[in-house]
Order: sequence, then structure tokens, then C-alpha cells
Amino acid sequence: MGMRRGTNLPRMGDFNQSVILEAIRQSGTGLSRTELVEATRLSAQTVTNITRRLLADGLIAEAGRTINGPGKPRVTLRMIAESRYSVGVHLDPAVMTFVLLDLTGAVVRRITTRTPVADPRRIVDAMAATIGSLIDASGVDRNLIAGVGVAAPGPLDAERGTVIDPPKLPGWHRVPLRAVLAEATGFEVTLEKDTTAAAVGELWTRHGPPDDSFVLIYLGTGIGAALARDGEVVRGSSRNLGEVGHIIVDPDGPACMCGYRGCVEVVCTPQAIVEQAEAAGVFPDDREVNDPEAVDTRFTQLCERAASGDVAAQRVLRQAAAHLAVLVAALTNMLDVDRVVLGGPFWSRLAPVYLQELPARLERLSATRAVHTLPVDGSVVGDDVGAVGAACVVLDSVLSPRTSDLLLET
Repeated sequence: MGMRRGTNLPRMGDFNQSVILEAIRQSGTGLSRTELVEATRLSAQTVTNITRRLLADGLIAEAGRTINGPGKPRVTLRMIAESRYSVGVHLDPAVMTFVLLDLTGAVVRRITTRTPVADPRRIVDAMAATIGSLIDASGVDRNLIAGVGVAAPGPLDAERGTVIDPPKLPGWHRVPLRAVLAEATGFEVTLEKDTTAAAVGELWTRHGPPDDSFVLIYLGTGIGAALARDGEVVRGSSRNLGEVGHIIVDPDGPACMCGYRGCVEVVCTPQAIVEQAEAAGVFPDDREVNDPEAVDTRFTQLCERAASGDVAAQRVLRQAAAHLAVLVAALTNMLDVDRVVLGGPFWSRLAPVYLQELPARLERLSATRAVHTLPVDGSVVGDDVGAVGAACVVLDSVLSPRTSDLLLET
């Protein structure tokens, strides 16, 4: 995430503390007080006061001295990774991923488990039990955990912390996931849309420029998108930005439940790609069930066959990339971002074909190709981007400065 500037106005202490912590975190090796003054444009006195408080709170430590020219050696301040932790949970209809991050955003421990049958109570119970196992196995003191972040499929009611009828989770009608999981675990819980969490994880981990802007395409059991602008995630008025399931990418494609044909939902999702492979004769059409686990297994087989040279399997995945390119071009032409990022639980299996196919297709469809190229990359976090992002959302609320924090109450 790009480095922010501080403000020397009074009553801005919390914002400035976040600015300094973020600067130290992003530096990797640490910064001296003089370097913090240069990086944040805060006064030397403000930097001294805040770093003294952070040292007392055990969030940073003095880590040796460096000599740069004449004068006293400079004391390097670094973040203490083990001073705070967060838990991230990604709820996908096929698999649940759990991670424990330290204060730098590094993964300390991870667990994946199949998502139980979609009954909300069973899933929440399994979540709570696995969070307990994750923390116990890590040996981390529960008092050092800042909270639990959950990335869930949308749409969400962010204000109430409820999950509202996600297409791939039958039975999830206004489930108060935030409150129920908080009660079951004893931790404060933050609920975030899976695509949004993934974008936060990408910003945290990649350390891009301050004005970083990208569209993130999230490849899970469902397909979603997220937007980052000026180094911050854009969440939308109801925090549900990125519902792209009913954008048409193939006018001649299969009928969708919405009444149109060829929507992302029935063309680009893993289930749709598996059905295309079956129709193309890559597999016998003998699946008796369409549950997420069966689709996941066959999707893996499809990608393995393509990687081993199966021409029919490769053709199916190239066609899937072509359809996705239509979606990505529609988003990037409208939003005018610097780059495209792909990630999510199905990404690594698709990466070899998609990274080969997408850039050239996107170039042809781009409205701004005469002005700039659009790099296409996989997320630095990879398949776990939802869970890592959810944990980063918790750390983000503790560490990262937001200009909205500076709005004064009237």
C-alpha cells in the first residue's frame, strides 16, 4: 500500500500514529526518526512523541544504529511482528480457509477444510472450532489477537453484519454471521465481502505506489470484482461493489436465471466451465451431483488435463479466458485503472492458461490501448487471498491511516 503523509494539525494523533506505523511496516527493515520525518512530513516533535508511545506499547522496537554521514548514529525503529495478530476466515461454498497473520501481514499458520453442507449453524460451528484449533496450534496468546476478519460471498448487509442469500450458499437468508461468530469465539468479528477482502490483502502485501489503482477479478465458486483507487479499496455505498455475475459476456451463451443469456454466472464460473468441458467431450457427462465439492474435483481434473497437453481441455480453458476478457475489458474501460489482478481459490489452476491468453485479448478490447498498456498479474497472495485479506482488514483498521478518519464531526 502506498505511503501516506501525516498532518501537523492538532487532534490528529490517531491518524498520525497510523501513518507512522504504516511507514515502518512498509519499509520492511525499519526507519529512523529522521527518515520518518522525511517520509511522513510530520514534525520531528510529533514523530518523537508518537514513536515513544509506540515503543511503550510494544508495537515497535529499536533495532540497531546506522551511521549516515556526520552527526550522531541514527536509531532504526522496526515493527514487532509478534506484538499483535489477526485471524482471517474465507467462507467459500466449497472450502473454508483460515489464516493467522502477525502484525506485518505474514502468515503464521493456515488451515483449510471442506465447507460443511450449507446449513448456516453447522458452518458457523465449524468456523468457531477451527479458529480455536488454529490459535491453539500456533501457541499465540489470545490476548494478542486484534480480532477475526471473515470474507464471505455477497451480498452483505454491512451495517447489520448479515449475509443475504448468496447464490451458491442455499439456506443463507440474512444470517447474522458477525454476531453469531463473535459470540461463539469471544473475539470482535469484522465481516467483509470476499472480493473486497481480497483487494485489501493485495494492497497490504504488494506494497504498490501511493496512487495504486487496479481491478481485482476474484475467481472462487462465484466470480466477483473489486476496485482499488489511490491505494485504498473502493467499497461502494452499501459495501457491495463488484457484483458482476449478470454482466453478459456471451450473447449466444446459455440462459441465466435472471432472464438473459450468457451472463458471467453461467459462462465464467468453475461450474459453468466444467459443464462446457462435459459438453465438449472432455468428460463423460456423468456427474450425479452439482455440489461445490464435485465441481471442484472435476475442475482440478480439467486443468490437469490441459496442463498435460489435452487439446480439448486446453480449448475449453482458452474459451473461458476469452469470455473473462470480455468482462475484464468492460470493467477496465469504465474504471480506467493501472492494472488487472486475478486471485482467489481457483486462480492457481487457471493461471497458466489465463496469463497466456488474457493480456493480448484485453489489449484488443481496451479503449485506452493507445494511451497505456494494462498489465495482468496474479495476486501476490494467490489462492488464499480471501482469508489473508480478511485478516488484513482487521490489521488495516488498527494500522492504516484513512483520510476519512480526518473528517471532523459537526
